Amino acid sequence: MKTSVIDLSQERSTAELMQALSAAFTQEEPSLVIVSTSGSSGITKRVQLSTKAIAISAQLSNSAVGAVPGDIWSLLLPIDHIAGLNVLARAIQLGSEIVDENARADFTAIVPTQLHRALNGDSHLLKHLQNCKAVLVGGAAIGMTILESARRQGINVITTYGMTETSGGCVYNNIPLPGISLALSESGLIKIKGAVIAMGYENQEALWAEKFVDGWFLTSDLGEIHGDEVFVIGRADDVIISGGINISLIAIENELAANYPEINFLATSIPDSEWGDKLCLISDQKLDWIKISDILENNLGREFVPKKFLCVDEIPKLGIGKPDRVKAAELFQNKQ
Repeated sequence: MKTSVIDLSQERSTAELMQALSAAFTQEEPSLVIVSTSGSSGITKRVQLSTKAIAISAQLSNSAVGAVPGDIWSLLLPIDHIAGLNVLARAIQLGSEIVDENARADFTAIVPTQLHRALNGDSHLLKHLQNCKAVLVGGAAIGMTILESARRQGINVITTYGMTETSGGCVYNNIPLPGISLALSESGLIKIKGAVIAMGYENQEALWAEKFVDGWFLTSDLGEIHGDEVFVIGRADDVIISGGINISLIAIENELAANYPEINFLATSIPDSEWGDKLCLISDQKLDWIKISDILENNLGREFVPKKFLCVDEIPKLGIGKPDRVKAAELFQNKQ
């Protein structure tokens, strides 16, 4: 039986994609959705997801937030990304149309960057989020400061964890959705099993064989599991070795976010003959770098003080919200 394919890299309208996805959910023959994704390495992977996996993900999500037929999802994410596709899938299952931020919605999904903007001047988006019963926030790490601020302002945030290879978010507020199993590898990396896992990478069978072993998908995220809850510590490649010391880039960003919640930061590194990895820091607003250094030294240690600083108009992003540390490093290398 021939497998039909929906390739999200092909340009189509939201209505056209929704129609194609709806048809795929009901047809008897197997169907795939191909979603391109880039990790922190910058290597593009074309992830093959069965429409069955996407449908299961949508059902689990609707159930988790308490959505019922007729409830409305707003689409605030690009439809060529798994998170945007999932909004369409949830709406299809509820038998409702999707809306934008100009209309009332019961539920929506955004990335931390959008939440940051809503809390720091985008009053139109803020009101839209406040009127939703629940707002899924995922795609990148979210600090406790911005999370607490959102909840104080009446936004019912549900944090999500997942990736394209897991049909999007499969962990809500640190709890795996029903039917999703999580474990840790010997090196502390999070492993995920369940019916939402992708079928493979197009034309990258060897890479998929490394990532998918005995039914488990091995992520690049370090984590901890306590009872039923999973906590993401950070990506394995978010730790650098500078001067022989392991330095967590996430720890630096979280510390600064707690002190400057209205400013975006991104830590990265560049190769250096003296340090091995030279620690660098980017912000999207001008700051007193001496004060920044003092905060990091006093709260984290002297080794967490960046050797180079840079202010940019916008923090480099990968996909729909993930920090692009490779691009950030290039900004520093171009200034050498």
